[in-house]
Amino acid sequence: MKLGIIGTGYVGLVSGVCFAENGNTVICMDVDAGKIARLKTGDPVIYEPGLEELLKKNIEEGRVTFSTSLKEVVTGSDVIFLCLPTPPLEDGSVDLTRVIDVADKMAKYINGYKVIVSKSTVPVGTCDKLKKIIAKQTRNKFDVVSNPEFLKEGAAVTDFMSPDRVVVGTKSKKAAAIMRELYSSFMRVNERFVLMDECSSELTKYAANSMLALRISFMNELANLSELVNADISMIRSGIGSDPRIGPSFLFPGAGYGGSCFPKDVKGLLNTSREYGYDFQILRAIDEINHNQKLVLVRKILKHFKNNIKGKTFALWGLSYKPRTDDLREAPSLTIIENLLKLGAKINACDPVSNENFKMLYGKKFRGVKLFDDNYASLKNTDGLILVTEWNEFRRLDINRMKKLMKGRVIFDGRNIYDPKFIRSNGFKYYGIGY
Repeated sequence: MKLGIIGTGYVGLVSGVCFAENGNTVICMDVDAGKIARLKTGDPVIYEPGLEELLKKNIEEGRVTFSTSLKEVVTGSDVIFLCLPTPPLEDGSVDLTRVIDVADKMAKYINGYKVIVSKSTVPVGTCDKLKKIIAKQTRNKFDVVSNPEFLKEGAAVTDFMSPDRVVVGTKSKKAAAIMRELYSSFMRVNERFVLMDECSSELTKYAANSMLALRISFMNELANLSELVNADISMIRSGIGSDPRIGPSFLFPGAGYGGSCFPKDVKGLLNTSREYGYDFQILRAIDEINHNQKLVLVRKILKHFKNNIKGKTFALWGLSYKPRTDDLREAPSLTIIENLLKLGAKINACDPVSNENFKMLYGKKFRGVKLFDDNYASLKNTDGLILVTEWNEFRRLDINRMKKLMKGRVIFDGRNIYDPKFIRSNGFKYYGIGY
């Protein structure tokens, strides 16, 4: 098929490259000419395992091209994906400015039947809104379809190529058949195509991420209680995770969740609930719990140092909100750094891929942070180590080397990746989540 991708951010680029990999002809469009120039050279701009290799391959084979022309994308494509940013506003509502603006501008270029796919995370009723906007400016037939993405950063290419489900929202039989055919090559082993109406599809995306945020938040609360009653959260996780009705996924306590999806979607669903006059109490609790959990390591640090960390220097390992991505959006590390700096501490931070992003986005704001490419170099003369992101590079500790480098003997493990007994037997104080 001839596909158009409008917006070459995380979702748009991964979708476009993966569709091209399965034999489709794809043209990706963005208003950022600098980004398009880089993409044409095979530079994906973002960090995502496996993406750069697929991008270069499909550029060489002519299946994916890049443009800044909206007209070129609309007139040359049968199916057009809107992969545009929908950032949250201060009140938790979603900013649809980019989506609505593109829909309004693209309508005049529609030159035949088109399937217009809303891939961005949008509030319930957005597809209906887009239909009305486009219908005012064209007499050509078209359908607007909801097709939310469920990509995990760090595994997005794998998720797209082997999806656990493809949700499509449309009442149009013609559009449904086209979408089913488009995704059929990704589901050869077993059918995972879930068809529903547009509003249900839009709500499904918010519901899925909010449910996962709920599981994480429940475990974080349980971990905090475990500490008070002298229980072991890792044993509790194994105990409840072995129940097939619960399962083991998303039961790891930590220093709070971040990223572009969970925080935004919880707030987005909460805002939708308010608009319809419904008090979604559990969503309010999830949002509050996560905000508080991002401060749990700060509280542990202050308690250990008797509420005085002025002049202390800490090594902080992990800036991205999770491993295998350079995404810093809503990352717990930012909350931790901000609070420690306010209390007079200094930070030696290290992340395998996010240092440059951090420098560009937060270098001026967080002037008390030094960035290190080598995690052990960041330990020199520090009063303690704070583990925030569980990168594989950080899992195996050279404890003797740490003793020589560090001034203090304390580790604050925000992801419970270290063995407390091993750490303590080597003369270090250990603070985890739920221990």
